[in-house]
Amino acid sequence: MSRILANAWADMAAGYARRRVWITLATEDIGDQHRRTTLGPLWLLVNYFAFAATFIFVFAPAPSAQFAIYVATGLLVWNYMNDSISQAVTLFEREQSFIKGTNLPLSAYVMRVTLQNVIRGLYAVFGCAVILVFAQVNITPAWLWAGLGLVIILVCSPAVVALFGFLGVFFPDSQFIVTNLMRVAMFATPLFWTHEGEGGLRGALYYWNPFTYFLDMVRQPIVDGTVHWNSFAFSIVFTLVVWALAVLMLGAYRKKVALIV
Repeated sequence: MSRILANAWADMAAGYARRRVWITLATEDIGDQHRRTTLGPLWLLVNYFAFAATFIFVFAPAPSAQFAIYVATGLLVWNYMNDSISQAVTLFEREQSFIKGTNLPLSAYVMRVTLQNVIRGLYAVFGCAVILVFAQVNITPAWLWAGLGLVIILVCSPAVVALFGFLGVFFPDSQFIVTNLMRVAMFATPLFWTHEGEGGLRGALYYWNPFTYFLDMVRQPIVDGTVHWNSFAFSIVFTLVVWALAVLMLGAYRKKVALIV
């Protein structure tokens, strides 16, 4: 166990030492993905507005600024989590030329894709802010808890990326399984539907869906000024568990990745 922890720490320390590399690669990736387009990375903002408008106008039971706030904040969090998981499961396969041809630590690849998603998320934050302004949201001290919720999600995301990256390497079919599950999860998560305490299938989807707690942690302080302490408790415990698993996987299997991809 001590060797596993030492290996993981060495990899993460080396990844931090190479931070200029993955920061440069991540920012270049965003530019390269939109190099020949007219709007460039602003397409990320357009995509957010398109999804938000669709959910707001199609799924709203009635015209409501409150529902617009609910969807805008939920979509902000969901897009980040969805991108992190969906891209992570193919991470090491996409980076196989770097992994086999360089001595970069695996944590550098994890942070590269994490930073990409953070940059994408910043465009979504701007889009969300625009919607909140038009919806005339009331800013309250509870927003500080929403900010803390975002910090918890950011802290959790590198560990999630690492775990799903290893899953994609050792179980290739997981790439297709995870992609389809995330499509289903978008509708099973209270993203554009609300839970009013009812039971049945909707109640089960609300309480047993881990994404619910990450969404509520950020969304509820903004929507109605309340703080769901159980959501914070779940998210913090989840983050600690995921980080523990990621460290163990990194320490135990980091050298095997280059032999498999």
